[in-house]
Amino acid sequence: MAPASAAETQRWCAEADGFGIPVSLLVIPGPWRGASLARRPDYASFLRERRAGGDEIMVHGWSHRAGSEGGWRRVLGRAVARGAAEFAALDADEAAGKLRAATEVMSESGLSTTGFTPPGWLASPAARRALRAAGFSHTTDHFGLEDLRTGRRHRGFALSHRPGDGWSERFGAAVLETMARRNAACGGLIRLALHPDDLHRPGLRDATLRAIDAALRAGARATTYAELVESAVP
Repeated sequence: MAPASAAETQRWCAEADGFGIPVSLLVIPGPWRGASLARRPDYASFLRERRAGGDEIMVHGWSHRAGSEGGWRRVLGRAVARGAAEFAALDADEAAGKLRAATEVMSESGLSTTGFTPPGWLASPAARRALRAAGFSHTTDHFGLEDLRTGRRHRGFALSHRPGDGWSERFGAAVLETMARRNAACGGLIRLALHPDDLHRPGLRDATLRAIDAALRAGARATTYAELVESAVP
């Protein structure tokens, strides 16, 4: 979520409201496709309203763009996250610098948070240490949610779309819907990761809404990442 995707943010949030469920909003505080959060107080106000209504705000990197750092981790990040894996190959100082910039903007926007999801769900070991040092309480990767204070993991693969053309996009959408239904029936953690650009593909939007409906009908209880980690604290 960023000012550049304000219209899509509102549409996805409206869809969630239709189901009566909260969402975890992954906010890019730095410049992404245009103005940064600091330059759009109207968008920050919208996000504050969403949080007041029960949604979670999480930091989603700084600029959502990978740099030239680091060998094989950079290569992996480009392959998996199409150049968005900003934290995949950072050392501790680089990660700390980006986190300082991000938390400053979030704080000034009235959106302070201790939740962090790295772009592409990829963070180097040094970046994860920097998250703990910066006071973040939880983070996510492809395979689940981690409480950074206790090390406890909640396992659940992130289901998301890979927009393309033809059969591959339709096949992926069908898999997302099927897995959401099956995971709910088994009592597992279901994570549906939505991207603003998914809304420009009507078939992906429809598949997402069917997946949410199927999960809820199968007995799933909607929650945010923050609520999940806090509910597990003794």
